[in-house]
Amino acid sequence: MGIDGTRTDRLGLLLEQFDQARESAQVRLTGLSDEEYLWEPVPGCWSIRRRGEATTPRAFGPGEWVLDQGAPDIPASEYAEVARQAAGGMTVEKIADDWSVSVERVEQVLAHTGEPEPDATPITTIAWRLAHLHFHFAGGWEWAFGERRQEPKQLVDFTPAAAVELERFWALIDRWRDSVGAVTEEQLDTVGFSQYPYSNDADYPFVNVLAGANLEFIHHMSEIALLRDLWRARFTTAG
Repeated sequence: MGIDGTRTDRLGLLLEQFDQARESAQVRLTGLSDEEYLWEPVPGCWSIRRRGEATTPRAFGPGEWVLDQGAPDIPASEYAEVARQAAGGMTVEKIADDWSVSVERVEQVLAHTGEPEPDATPITTIAWRLAHLHFHFAGGWEWAFGERRQEPKQLVDFTPAAAVELERFWALIDRWRDSVGAVTEEQLDTVGFSQYPYSNDADYPFVNVLAGANLEFIHHMSEIALLRDLWRARFTTAG
């Protein structure tokens, strides 16, 4: 389907959105230096660190460098998703397992009324955000198009070298794009086509998973673009 050569079908729209975001992101990441890549604009940032120097309880990675990760929790931005899970028939125990938190924490979230307080989430470096996306798309590809057996946290060898990370990252993104481009209408509607273990992908049609992956890519790349702007202006003072 299309108008004047432009696709208007579900997959076509998702691909066009992803392609435009990817093109913009690649331009914005041109010239990224190692210093900027690892820059920590405030104390307490999450980043990638040498094994043994990580400051978070669940930092992970297969090699010398690991990605900071804190204790499991349900962020305020996901309270509505937890409510939807419960309304859809998921037990409190299943929801707790899905989020890797206690039953008590799920009950606390479900009992919450009013607007949730903003999350006190840490600032993350460009290195962290790229590594997070790399890990997310590597695991997403493995558990949708690959053998669906490799542990996602062992798929990406994190690196302090910006050029190395970008080369590996864009190769992965191109593989993801090629695989998504070949998805059929039947696969788009298949619940559980993605079995990615660190998500609820298996509970949704694959078209929803793809929409979520686009959102993940776009919002983290927007954050990276802002960090690049702040890096460029870091020594500028108001006159």
